[in-house]
Amino acid sequence: MNTALPIDLRSDTVTRPTAAMRQAMYEAEVGDDVLGEDPTVNTLEQEAAERLGKEAALLVPSGTFGNQLALFTHCQRGSEVVLNDECHIVQHEAGASAIIAGVQLRVFSPASGVPRWEEIHPRIRVGDDIHAPSTSLVALENALSNGQVMSLSEVKKIGAGAHDREVPVHVDGARIFNAAASLGLEAASLAAPVDSVMFCLSKGLCAPVGSMLTGRREFIELARRRRKIMGGGMRQAGVLAAAGLVALRQMTLRLAEDHEKARLLGEAFARTGLFEVSPFPVRINMLFVRFRGEHAGREVRLVEELARRGVWSSPPSDGWVRFVTHHDFPPERVQAVCRLVEEAAVAAVA
Repeated sequence: MNTALPIDLRSDTVTRPTAAMRQAMYEAEVGDDVLGEDPTVNTLEQEAAERLGKEAALLVPSGTFGNQLALFTHCQRGSEVVLNDECHIVQHEAGASAIIAGVQLRVFSPASGVPRWEEIHPRIRVGDDIHAPSTSLVALENALSNGQVMSLSEVKKIGAGAHDREVPVHVDGARIFNAAASLGLEAASLAAPVDSVMFCLSKGLCAPVGSMLTGRREFIELARRRRKIMGGGMRQAGVLAAAGLVALRQMTLRLAEDHEKARLLGEAFARTGLFEVSPFPVRINMLFVRFRGEHAGREVRLVEELARRGVWSSPPSDGWVRFVTHHDFPPERVQAVCRLVEEAAVAAVA
């Protein structure tokens, strides 16, 4: 084991609050947020709405909470949500859509890994057939959980098409600032064609807790009532919002650095000639690798060899090993980790 590291690349959720965040939390002015009296929460919600180009925003405990609150607010019970089969709402939110919003999920698998309007369009219910549920929402991700990024043109196409059919669009934008940085855009541009966006403060932005749900003022006011139903009415939440403000003001500006780390890591895997890397070139701070050819299936050994060298990753899923770079992976360690990747790869197939 290389005790000089360890480098934890399991997720950007492992990031720890920065010194500036800890100081801001210590000094935070607070009040009762359920009564609308926490000034720090109010400031965070105002600035989050402005950054996403929306009328209002709401602080929620987590990304899953924010997504499920969006479904609970947009959708009638027994209606249907159209979304990508591999998205976080389907794969990683414990079936909450059935429990909280009481909706059916109509899933599809994008042919290119990125949803297209042509794939969503035929799944939107039209007419008044009493045998079929009505379509109440289209849900997207940007950035996607496969490391891809949806283009602004495609988001616009989906938004316009859904709105023509009077169906709102929600975006799980847990990493929307990563997507925006990858595309060279402001997050507000990616959010403009859709009705609501959730984004996380606690992933690559390093805050210890919290996500934001943004949208029209009327939507957010209804979501505030339903947040209370879900048990998300926090009291002196300004101690958390203070870290969120640092995340929003400072940490959104440095995400390209994390993307560069991931790009270099992806190139290190590719140089060995042993791996398929996806996506390649790397788009955000996330990449997936698996052995190709005769070495396929040895991904568990790769994870073990990396851990032995002080580099942590998540266990393989469907044959792929995910790596996520972040603020707590120092830039000065990148080249050393790339060398360890090459060592571990050779050891895994020996």
